[in-house]
Amino acid sequence: MFSEDTIAAISTPLGEGGIGIVRLSGDNALSISDGIFLSPGKKSLLDSKNRRIIYGHIIDPATGAQIDEVLVTVMRSPNSYTKEDIAEINCHGGMITLRKILELVIKQGARLAEPGEFTRRAFLNGRIDLSQAEAVLDLIRSRTDEGRRIAVEQLQGSLSEKICSLRDGLTGICAHVETYIDFPEDEIETASKKDLLESMLGIHGELVTLLKTYDEARFFREGLSTAIVGRPNVGKSSLLNALLQKDRAIVTEIPGTTRDVIEEYLNIRGLPLRIMDTAGIRDVKDAAEKEGVKRSLRSIENADLVIAVFDGSEALREEDFQMIQRVKSKNTVFALNKTDLPSVVDENFFSSFIIHPSSLLIHISATRGDGLEELKEAIFNSCLKDWKEGREGIVVANLRHKIAVEKALESMERAINAFDGNLPIEITALELRDSLDKLGGIVGIVTTEEILNKIFSEFCIGK
Repeated sequence: MFSEDTIAAISTPLGEGGIGIVRLSGDNALSISDGIFLSPGKKSLLDSKNRRIIYGHIIDPATGAQIDEVLVTVMRSPNSYTKEDIAEINCHGGMITLRKILELVIKQGARLAEPGEFTRRAFLNGRIDLSQAEAVLDLIRSRTDEGRRIAVEQLQGSLSEKICSLRDGLTGICAHVETYIDFPEDEIETASKKDLLESMLGIHGELVTLLKTYDEARFFREGLSTAIVGRPNVGKSSLLNALLQKDRAIVTEIPGTTRDVIEEYLNIRGLPLRIMDTAGIRDVKDAAEKEGVKRSLRSIENADLVIAVFDGSEALREEDFQMIQRVKSKNTVFALNKTDLPSVVDENFFSSFIIHPSSLLIHISATRGDGLEELKEAIFNSCLKDWKEGREGIVVANLRHKIAVEKALESMERAINAFDGNLPIEITALELRDSLDKLGGIVGIVTTEEILNKIFSEFCIGK
């Protein structure tokens, strides 16, 4: 049990609210809370049964002043989130009250929790594994229902079960291979060698399948990075406002109105779209607009998807041709805007430049709303065309997990090549063990303090 001291933190968001929660975890969580709590019947929290809510008041022991009317939830070890004693003081929302109660529990002997320390204790105490701990953060940060569902599946242990199943299979193969190391006088029979090789190839195939889910699943976790680009006054900001259905970006007829990247989130069929309206790309001398153009170009390079906007009511300009050259190899939706006006652009012109397999041309009117649903469908299909049909439930959405699976796969390939190539059996055993360790890193069987610090530092304080 990880209970060297008792930690405390405000576990609800900053600001006003109906309810605020101060959470404590550790051996002295109940006694510390009891030291500032007074119930009408003078009932002690120490005598309360597990998972009970007790009504009372928080009192400043130094002055006897009443701080707030509260409900205190008692959760005793090991039946709690951290597997330690937990007390949650539910008070009225508002930072003054919450901070005063937190100040009192710290004076009574608690320590201010570090970011993610409650969840870290849940991991260290064995209530959840490392991939489930990361799923807690994904659940908190999820922006769409699909992202929430993926996080919940991981929190419930679907990925953990898959990884543990693969590790069990690998452990069995390792045991067989290492038997021949311990008894070198015994040669591996042809039938046994064939069975072992098939088992290795089976696990290799499962790792390949698992790895393929990352490119699509990560979009639901991180959001699809999408840049709206084009020369000035083609309607980029109008398109952003139309997609968001609110006036987020300033729209004027003056070129260069947008000078910085404006970022917002949009939900398209459960896909969180991290959409960026960029400065119009052109040759400029103004320092501020020049920096905006540089950021626009960086957005193109870093985006998962580019929406290249062109004014269909005007003849294409040099800046348009330069834009086409910049984005033609990217996953791009070419949006021919202003269809509410007479068109002078030949759409067949674009066909010779669309070389990315997912790129296509859409006709839209950002001001009238024409083609926006078609554009949304094109955005979704450009990266997630087969998501509903191809997904089997267990996915890798976390970059750390992806890297671990990649390294495990590399070790498996080396083990298969060594075994099939009749190299010394020790090489095969070494690579199998390395693959086993890499998979163990996903669920926390094999980990380091540095990895734990990096993961839990991303959490908010109080979770």
